[in-house]
Amino acid sequence: MRRSLAVLSIGLLGAALALVAAAGVGAEVVQDGGLRVSFSSRLAPDRLPRARKAPVSVSFAGRISTVDGSEPPQLKTISLAINRNARLDHDGLPVCRYHQVQPAATAEAIEACPRSVVGKGSFRAAVALPEQSPFPSQGKVVAFNGIVHGEHVIFAHIYGDRPLPQSATIIFRFGRRGGAYGLTLDAELPQVAAEWGHVSAVELTLDRIFTYKGRERSFLSADCPAPAGFGIATAPFAKVGFAFDDGRVLQSTMVRSCRVADRPA
Repeated sequence: MRRSLAVLSIGLLGAALALVAAAGVGAEVVQDGGLRVSFSSRLAPDRLPRARKAPVSVSFAGRISTVDGSEPPQLKTISLAINRNARLDHDGLPVCRYHQVQPAATAEAIEACPRSVVGKGSFRAAVALPEQSPFPSQGKVVAFNGIVHGEHVIFAHIYGDRPLPQSATIIFRFGRRGGAYGLTLDAELPQVAAEWGHVSAVELTLDRIFTYKGRERSFLSADCPAPAGFGIATAPFAKVGFAFDDGRVLQSTMVRSCRVADRPA
């Protein structure tokens, strides 16, 4: 009887955590002094097999602001760590070279590497001097499976026509991390003088299904590691961090839940 109550308590706790995590899919605000970043992330679908990997899309976003409306410091690096149950697969996926997408408009970049696209998003910046800033004030982001010196990367190509037609390409490099996380993505942004403006928002979704050697594959895949007898797993899904040129680093650990798709009825 005591054991049954313990199992029941664990089940109710897991369900409660899942509801909290589901409710927290929206933005999570982190603040240091007057600097504030609103982070959000999403894994889709949230119903996944227990014992095998299935295709998923991963989204993350960050919006930068200040409490008093003053200019924030320059964004220096973006880092993303994804739960260790996610797997990256780019075997057989066509690769793109930097010179094929930069400089180029969005349509030109996609035309140059149509089979290398792995995701899309958006970008915003406060641009004071458009003729000198390396970024448009707002634009589309297209992510390409790329390669630099034999190393697989993601080219995040940005293009916008306001205030002037302009493109930029940020390179996300892959890495590995222990503990709760496995795959990491890290990017360093071009140095921007304060008088040129500042990055204010970045959003990116990675999702690509492709065929290699007659088999369907997914750029990212994951399972739902729920313990035997449970249909829900709750764990740190992603850790997103923004580092600024004044030394401050704002980051958020986002707890999300998944449900076992192939659980018996």
